Amino acid sequence: MTAGRGAAGGAPAPAAVPPPEPLPAEALDSHCHLEMIERPVAEVMAAARAAGITWAVTIGTDLASSNWAAQCAYGHPDVYAAVAVHPNETVAAASSPAQREEVLAQIAELTLLERVRAIGETGLDYYREYASPVVQRDWFRAHIAIAKQAGKALVIHDRDAHQDVLDILEAEGPPERVIFHCFSGDATMAKHCAEAGYVMSFAGNITFKNAGALREAATAAPVELLLVETDAPFLAPVPHRAKPNSPAMAAYTVRALADIKQIVACGWAARAGRDPRDRGAAGGQAVQAAGPELRGRPGDGPADRGAGAAGPR
Repeated sequence: MTAGRGAAGGAPAPAAVPPPEPLPAEALDSHCHLEMIERPVAEVMAAARAAGITWAVTIGTDLASSNWAAQCAYGHPDVYAAVAVHPNETVAAASSPAQREEVLAQIAELTLLERVRAIGETGLDYYREYASPVVQRDWFRAHIAIAKQAGKALVIHDRDAHQDVLDILEAEGPPERVIFHCFSGDATMAKHCAEAGYVMSFAGNITFKNAGALREAATAAPVELLLVETDAPFLAPVPHRAKPNSPAMAAYTVRALADIKQIVACGWAARAGRDPRDRGAAGGQAVQAAGPELRGRPGDGPADRGAGAAGPR
């Protein structure tokens, strides 16, 4: 999440947005906030499938939205979940050390669910001032520990905090799978992430006219460590910049990355949607970071709040 603390903190107002041209092969939206999209989940995902985006990961930003994400994943076979407390929510999440430990324990419990594929989004945000860097770092370290204990991917929010994020990962020891959500570093950082085996997920802002440095970073990143996301309802790609975003719009970013990497869109989309157990496929390891089995079996989990349930905010 890049725009405010919640749906009221920067999400574009609902409006009709024409659908993208369907991709020639299946792909995914690795990071979105379905509870912030003011349309029923089933409707949103039907539009995504029509564009060739066959599944999505909905991301928690606090305990309430993490519970919602898990519930949504059990109610929709084309949705998976990630759970965490966003760095901008860390102060609001707990008013005492005891409450902090309780919130983290509940996040850790959610990670035991089969359809919860990752811990995130967590990390550091030095752009906004909702929480001090000291508090953010403390929560980030705790989330790293949860990810390692659960054996699941870590989804990182990194805004104006590149070096501290990298230093903390190195000091704590990263989980096996690390994803930099809405990658915002330069080519040098992309090379550093590649050396560490970190996945770099690019959002619709890579299509913006002023995003030359971001496109250079994508050029420098190995294709097998690239991932596509929307961060919906934020960061709608060109030609719908500043309009409400949705998982279907990942199709534009797939095509943009295909152009940057000089891969035909058909090949990129097919690779990005491949079985994640195939580490040889471009995007294979990246997709695996979101979950080892895209066709996860129904399991015991929280009851669905309904396809059109409103988010917790």
